[in-house]
Amino acid sequence: MSIILSVALPLIGLALGWTARWLYAKFQLNSEEQKAERIKNEAAKEAEARKKEILFEAQEQIHKERIQLEREVRNRRAELQRTERRLEQKEENLEKKLAATEKRSEALADRERKLAAKESQLGEKEQKIEEELTRISGLSKEEARQIILDRLQEEAKHDAQVLINKIEEEAKATAERKAREIIVSTIQRIATDVTSEITVTTVSLPNDEMKGRIIGREGRNIRTLETLTGVDIIIDDTPEAVVLSCFDPVRKEIARLSLERLISDGRIHPARIEEVVHKVTREISQTVYEEGEKVLFELGIHDFSPEAIQALGRLMYRTSYGQNVLAHTKEVAILAGMLAAEVGADPQIAKRGALLHDIGKAIESQDDSTHIELGIELAKRMGEDKRVINCIAAHHGDVPHSCPESVIVQVADAISAARPGARRESLENYIKRLENLEKIAESFSGVDKAFAIQAGRELRIMVNNDSVDDMGAREMARDIAKKIEGELRYPGRIKVTIIRETRVVEYAR
Repeated sequence: MSIILSVALPLIGLALGWTARWLYAKFQLNSEEQKAERIKNEAAKEAEARKKEILFEAQEQIHKERIQLEREVRNRRAELQRTERRLEQKEENLEKKLAATEKRSEALADRERKLAAKESQLGEKEQKIEEELTRISGLSKEEARQIILDRLQEEAKHDAQVLINKIEEEAKATAERKAREIIVSTIQRIATDVTSEITVTTVSLPNDEMKGRIIGREGRNIRTLETLTGVDIIIDDTPEAVVLSCFDPVRKEIARLSLERLISDGRIHPARIEEVVHKVTREISQTVYEEGEKVLFELGIHDFSPEAIQALGRLMYRTSYGQNVLAHTKEVAILAGMLAAEVGADPQIAKRGALLHDIGKAIESQDDSTHIELGIELAKRMGEDKRVINCIAAHHGDVPHSCPESVIVQVADAISAARPGARRESLENYIKRLENLEKIAESFSGVDKAFAIQAGRELRIMVNNDSVDDMGAREMARDIAKKIEGELRYPGRIKVTIIRETRVVEYAR
């Protein structure tokens, strides 16, 4: 029994424990199922509420859009109605205009018919009048018309000639007075100093012993100085003076300044000479450029090339009949600008042409080109206006004037050269030089006539065709040029022109 109880009690305990456990698990399962069902019900309620809310918002949005769409439809319908009314009004206006146009066309057609009838009547009357005039005058229609046209033409020519003569008389009466007023006013406004400049060719020495130091041992100092500067240094019996001779005024100025500095310094030997000459050359080159820039600044011209500025500054060391060429050029530019402003021409073109008219005098050339030709070449390289080039080419009258500025530059050049004190040469010397030129030409065999023209810049010679042939004419021109160079002193260049022509004369009897 005890064994049975000992076996049965554990089994009963296990059974009770398992039963209690199963009952607890079932209770728990029921509790979770109830909780899940509750959550499910709550979720369904919440989803239903959210669904109703979304549907309400969608309905509200649809309602708003429907209201907006209806408003736009109403606006468009109103706009269409206004457009239709405007179109209807335009159609009514067009119909009215069309009706008025038709009435006007009918009136014009009626008027044309009446005019055609009147023209027909006038034509008949004109024909009758012409027949009557032809019968009375004995002239045909064409002859009478030609007589009338000839008479009208003669009257028109007479009236035109009377008007032309009147204009010419008025122009002659006022032109000279107006031109005189312009020129006098321009000359008064320029207010240029009356000066006469010459180039210095003599260097003073402190004593005659300095001549020996300038020459140096076996002449090495003077040879070095002449080689570096290209100037002939003449040391003669003149007391306390050395003469410098060179056709280039810039090189002459470099030699003068270098010699004065060497004399002042006292150290005269080849190395020192070379140092001083190089330094003076740089200084002169800088001075020349600065002088060119100064003139351009004073005239208000700022677009010159460095080559042109350098050439312009070199004119400071050139003179013509004692007149400084740079001062003359500046004076001509001022005069030309004033004259151009007075007469209505272009002042800038006139000033540029005047500033460049003598620029060729500062340009070195290996050929026989004149300063005009050299100036034209420089102006073309600078890209100057054709009017400026014509100012350079025509300022001595060698080519025709193509613009008023060219004439103004020639006039300003003449005014600057002819004003009191501008040039040293007197009238007597000028006339004597021209006479000497003609005498030199007439001294050659075969010369018929000789004329010094262009203010002595050209010698024009007429030769005998029988005694001088073409080759002889060339040789004569060369010989005359050499004789002028050897016997006369003159500024610039003189052009020698030989003219040989053949004339055949026969008489019909």
